[in-house]
Amino acid sequence: MSTNPTDLPWLLAAPDDFRAQVRALAGPESAAKARQLALHRLDLNQLHTLGRALTSIIARDTIKTTKLGVLSNGTIDLMLPAFAVSALRHGVWLENLGSSFDQAAQQALDPASDINRARCDFVLLALDHRGLSLLPAPGDREGARGLVDQALGHVEAMRRGLRGASGCTVILQTLPQVPTALFGSFERGVPGTTQWMIDRFNSELRTAVAGSSDLLLDVAALAETVGLTRWHDPVQWALGKFPCAHDAVPLYADWLGRLIGAARGKSRKCLVLDLDNTLWGGVIGDDGLGGIVLGNGNPAGEAFLSVQQAALALRDRGVILAVSSKNDDEVARSAFRTHPEMLLREQHIAVFQANWRDKATNIKAIAETLNIGIDSLVLLDDNPAERAQVRGALPEVAVPELPEDPAFFAQTLLAAGYFESIAFTAEDRQRADQYQANAARAELLGAATDLDSYLRSLDMKAIVGRFDSVARARITQLINKTNQFNLTTRRYTESQIMALESSSEGLTLQIRLVDKFGDNGIVAIVICVPDGPDWVIDTWLMSCRVLNRKLEETTLNCIMAAAKSAGVRTVMGHFLPTDRNDMVREHYPKLGFERLGDGDGGTRWRLDVGSYAAACVPIEIVELESAASDSART
Repeated sequence: MSTNPTDLPWLLAAPDDFRAQVRALAGPESAAKARQLALHRLDLNQLHTLGRALTSIIARDTIKTTKLGVLSNGTIDLMLPAFAVSALRHGVWLENLGSSFDQAAQQALDPASDINRARCDFVLLALDHRGLSLLPAPGDREGARGLVDQALGHVEAMRRGLRGASGCTVILQTLPQVPTALFGSFERGVPGTTQWMIDRFNSELRTAVAGSSDLLLDVAALAETVGLTRWHDPVQWALGKFPCAHDAVPLYADWLGRLIGAARGKSRKCLVLDLDNTLWGGVIGDDGLGGIVLGNGNPAGEAFLSVQQAALALRDRGVILAVSSKNDDEVARSAFRTHPEMLLREQHIAVFQANWRDKATNIKAIAETLNIGIDSLVLLDDNPAERAQVRGALPEVAVPELPEDPAFFAQTLLAAGYFESIAFTAEDRQRADQYQANAARAELLGAATDLDSYLRSLDMKAIVGRFDSVARARITQLINKTNQFNLTTRRYTESQIMALESSSEGLTLQIRLVDKFGDNGIVAIVICVPDGPDWVIDTWLMSCRVLNRKLEETTLNCIMAAAKSAGVRTVMGHFLPTDRNDMVREHYPKLGFERLGDGDGGTRWRLDVGSYAAACVPIEIVELESAASDSART
């Protein structure tokens, strides 16, 4: 098995009858079958073939798409089908719009251009150093600095033009380095060389994007992963102005697809780990605790340590860890409890499933315990038969192919990009602990005699306040990734959230839930907009981690109290169905809203403010300002 990243080795090889399967994509299940084909390792020709089929499926089945515009100083049209297939691999149906060769600035700056009139959700500025006039001027620091500033200003002007005309999210690229050097190893130390200017451009671009709601596609890192001499193909540039080698396009498209997927809330949340020959060498049930291979001083033992190191690093950035192993529970846990070389311990694992049931059954139990979707899980398992069983029974689970040598396990897992992120907040670092505490709550619920006594025993407090700058990044993240408990699934950028913070109209709510097991973080978001004497609930979403704890009623109490205080007559609700939010179809009727009928693609609901009686809930309401003051005093 290849470990070359341009081969996408974590994906299954394309089926032998790939083209026949693409031609057969005409029936009612063609969308699901296309998604399965997209999960394979495809070359540029295969990506192009499947990409054309996706266009037909979207048109025939009226599939809701995300629209991507692409502007480049190179020839990008041949990549567009690859972008669509790779985005589907990461859960997004993508509709692409390109532009004429080297028309990036004209398209971005003209409000009436095709790209701006298309009202794209995202626009990719696929530029490299050849489109930004970064001409070498060795030794001329001031002149080179001016060229870099000019290039950054040019990109910023295009960015402003696109955002101002269409309101899209702009995806900006770092510039891949060039493989040639005038000064050898001294190249980047000489002001004015191309490498020196690219370094400075990339550094300042990263800083500029980090403070915005736009996205960064790190093509510089991608090209280094591929290898600069493999990324750049001077023949293809000379013949057709292709910005990278054809062999690199599948990986480039995958990086773009996973980024758009992350922006659409499709990133995975949980890593499910096999044990024998995945976290350690050998079979603990047969070899005993002392017989497994793990630890420093042994090449195989160090390879398995690297897997555990990667799992811990993922946990530190918010990925939940779980175990699914065909094993005796006590024997399996003994390694986590007593083996001196183990980095992973029981406290790092949110759900531990070691038994003799099949893997798919255990994985479903893990998802149910954590209250997350099956499509949030990634299984790391060395056994090809187990991987095949899970793929067949649970196709929503991501199951990377693994090479025979465990030294490549961690590298392969991380290269696959299942846990792509567009932001990193303080709450992300706490997420694994929060889900682990949720598992403890589930145990307490199992021991409780009734639901009400269980909820009272949690000693819950809801810390409620309007949107603010402190929580802005987390609020934006929740709005763009929450799919299941989300009444309208409307998405907002960070700049739009910032505008809502200062608005005196309507209502914004962030709700943090704390109980005796710990802080669940911000778990509910509400946006109400005025409509004459009424409020319309534009956005109402909640984390599935806190369902069935009366937080829905608590949130409604807060909305209605604020509406009464503002003199609002009626609060209107709107449910817009998607393929992910069926769980909240009955949300409004359960809370006492009156149905008004269908409209705007969903159902409309109404609740009278004057006659509303607050629900009795086992949750204490604490104003955000009061909570902050208490925290400061302690």
